[in-house]
Amino acid sequence: MSVFDERKADLEKHEFMMGAERGRLAVALDLLTDSLILVGQHGVYCTSSRNPGKPALDLQAVLSGMEGAKALIQSVMEELRKSREQGSENRGQFQRRVGP
Repeated sequence: MSVFDERKADLEKHEFMMGAERGRLAVALDLLTDSLILVGQHGVYCTSSRNPGKPALDLQAVLSGMEGAKALIQSVMEELRKSREQGSENRGQFQRRVGP
C-alpha cells in the first residue's frame, strides 16, 4: 500500500487547506515527525557505549538526517507560502491599476 493510500484522509485535508504542494509537504513533515519520535524512543534503549546519555552513533546519524530533512521541508513550505502571498498581492495591484 502506498503512502497516498495510507494517508489519504490527511492528504485530502492538508491539500484542501494549503494547496497540493504545501499539503503534501505538510503530510511528509508529519511522517518525519512521527518517525523522529519512534527513533528517539528507540534511542532510549540503544545507548552509546562511550556516552550512555546519548543514543548509539547510528541512531544519532538517522536522527540528524531526519531533522535536516524536516528543516528543508519547512523551508520549502515557507518559500511556497511567501510566493503565494506575493502572487496574490501582485494580482491585487494589477486589478487596481487596470480596473475602473
